[in-house]
Amino acid sequence: MPAEGQGCLSTPVIVAGAGIGGLTASLALAARGFRVILLERAERLDEVGAGLQLSPNASRILIAQGVQSHLATRLITPGAISVMSARSGREIGRIPLGAASAQRYGAPYWIVHRADLQAALLARVLETPAIELRLGTAFAGASDTADGVRVDQRCGDNLRQDTGLALIGADGVWSAVRPTVAPQAQARFSGRIAWRGTVDAARLPRTVGRDRVQLWLGPNAHLVAYPISGGERFNVVAISSGDWHGEGWNETADSSEIQHEFRLAQWPEAARTLVGSVESWRRWALFAVDAEGPWTRGRIALIGDAAHAMLPFVAQGAGMAIEDAAVLADCLAGAQADVASALARYASLRRARVARVQRTARQTGQIYHLRGLMALARDTAIGFIGGDRLLARQDWIYRWRLA
Repeated sequence: MPAEGQGCLSTPVIVAGAGIGGLTASLALAARGFRVILLERAERLDEVGAGLQLSPNASRILIAQGVQSHLATRLITPGAISVMSARSGREIGRIPLGAASAQRYGAPYWIVHRADLQAALLARVLETPAIELRLGTAFAGASDTADGVRVDQRCGDNLRQDTGLALIGADGVWSAVRPTVAPQAQARFSGRIAWRGTVDAARLPRTVGRDRVQLWLGPNAHLVAYPISGGERFNVVAISSGDWHGEGWNETADSSEIQHEFRLAQWPEAARTLVGSVESWRRWALFAVDAEGPWTRGRIALIGDAAHAMLPFVAQGAGMAIEDAAVLADCLAGAQADVASALARYASLRRARVARVQRTARQTGQIYHLRGLMALARDTAIGFIGGDRLLARQDWIYRWRLA
């Protein structure tokens, strides 16, 4: 628990950004006895985006925070990840999940719509008196004081200041807080573009499995599809190389772009059917932030994409932000009034793991997008290794627990 003078009736911790990481951090801090001010520039928390895969390292934290009950009717627990080859049109491997995975790791593998998860986290925040959520309030600057960090906030034309015990930047890949910690750190374009869309599950052919994730591997591209919203809809994400690198992540896209970038005519009929079923598409360029860069400066710390935005090829972007939140709260709770040292300890505990996940995601993307003889060798290797051993390769990620 916090040392004397750090409890929920004293100076608050200020969190900038009410996405998945910021909401989780606020709940974790409140559970440790801190008072929290949560800033969000948007007037409403209407989360854009589509599906999220949450492996056991993340789901066990959310369960401990009481989020599961708010998600009960919206969660999907997939039975497997079905790895499909665009070259052959066949399944080349099946990674078991479901009950066997939950028993192996002590927590479930979840699929959930991002908006449903944000709504569940928000519901828990609104149930927590120690958290004050300020919508329509943007972070506008920070400076050190004798007893904390002064945080400037802008709400419309009004400027407000609060002094916090610490400032946590949870404001994403285009973080406004990051320049105060690491002025040289920048989000860099990866050369990959993602398109996403959803489709009513009833519109899909029966050949599309309703109880698993489908991962299609193709030349210089891949496709992921899985059920969301309690199985009512399917999330479809297509990723390929490209030059467009706008900074938004919810731009309207035309289906002809995917036809062209994917050379979709060369893909198997089942994959073409998935893509063709989507009524409207959004696109975003994939940017990354180097996890080796600075995460903290004094009483200011970054979590999630603000510190280490990564490519989505091991489905750990949200998971790493959730882990960050839990570790940061744990470190601050043992601060004994030395907040800067506690935040530095948080960064030292997290950096090596996150950097390894980030490297693994980058390498996995390269493997997914192989072509020609290298793709044939990859497909053969996946079949030889088998689903159980493919799952075991994720043990170091999925078995993680707060120490």
